[in-house]
Amino acid sequence: MLKKIRTKELRVAGGWFAIVASRYNARYVDAMVRGAVAELKRAKARKIQVVRVPGAYEIPIVAARLARSSSPHAACPTPRASFSAIICLGVILRGETVHAAHIGDAVSRALMQIQLECGVPVIHEVLLLENEQQAKARCLNRKHNRGTEAAQTALEMAKVMAKSSFEP
Repeated sequence: MLKKIRTKELRVAGGWFAIVASRYNARYVDAMVRGAVAELKRAKARKIQVVRVPGAYEIPIVAARLARSSSPHAACPTPRASFSAIICLGVILRGETVHAAHIGDAVSRALMQIQLECGVPVIHEVLLLENEQQAKARCLNRKHNRGTEAAQTALEMAKVMAKSSFEP
């Protein structure tokens, strides 16, 4: 059962956010992008950069480049523009073969690795769904828009990462 989105009053002082979104299944992904951008604007994000890629499988390489360009870790290059978080949006619909599952698994593993290596929150909303009915419920319904939820998570993680020192 889907839970209604709870609106949180999150504000970010000068936060920079990237959204990497696939063009495949555009009807659903576009709705998530609109929800995410609206939520970030509502929170007064200073910069929102949207990058579109062909499909879900291409999301991690762009997310990695953005994360490395803003990473605080020595293993990644010196930051040029510091993103507070990177939001990844896509919709994968299962078909008759296991191809969708392979794509979903590869994307999930890659996005986790990026945030662990670079220390930049990568918000994973690349949805692996059974059918278009599930996509409509999670993307086109304003009460359950996963793009809005992804932006709320990004805002919360930006606050956590900005306030916390994790060094010994």
